[in-house]
Amino acid sequence: MPKTGQDGHGSRRRPPAETWLDARLERAAQGDQDAFADVYDTLARPVKGLIRRVLRDEAQAEEVTQDVMVEIWRTADRYRPELGGARGWVLTLAHRRAIDRVRQVQASTDRERRSALLAEDRPFDEVAEAVERHEDHARVQRCLAGLEWHQRVPLVLAYYQGMTYLEVAACLATPAGTVKSRMRSGLRLLRRCLEAGP
Repeated sequence: MPKTGQDGHGSRRRPPAETWLDARLERAAQGDQDAFADVYDTLARPVKGLIRRVLRDEAQAEEVTQDVMVEIWRTADRYRPELGGARGWVLTLAHRRAIDRVRQVQASTDRERRSALLAEDRPFDEVAEAVERHEDHARVQRCLAGLEWHQRVPLVLAYYQGMTYLEVAACLATPAGTVKSRMRSGLRLLRRCLEAGP
């Protein structure tokens, strides 16, 4: 039977840098501003990188990153170390915020597009295809949101950050076999959700 590390996160002990980060986030949850400064210095860059990949816009990525870091300070007491590392928790939060911004921008763009389509005389097939593409994207996001965080986060890191499963494992300080298994099960559930339709 595999040994459980001291932190209870599986067969491998979490790297010291990750356990240090977990502890700093827990201290930040108690109002320790120096601990939060450490969390900020460690995670602001990866958070911005993830958000920039989702939004593909530097200015918006900067803005959403600041919103995320403020939210981490305000809601750090919601972090539960028994469910996973601080890095994964923060990146999940960042991904949600980035997706929220994409939806806001998309909703605005869709309103403008609908107005433009009504003003133009375009073939029905073109309009139907554009609508279908948007609905597919929204369905993928809905299905992703329905996954457990430990399945969703590795898929998000692989898709938006372009990481291999080994890089995802290192980022989340989780055994590679565990990450691979979670990604497979996450993809199966995602496919099932997408096949089920709206």
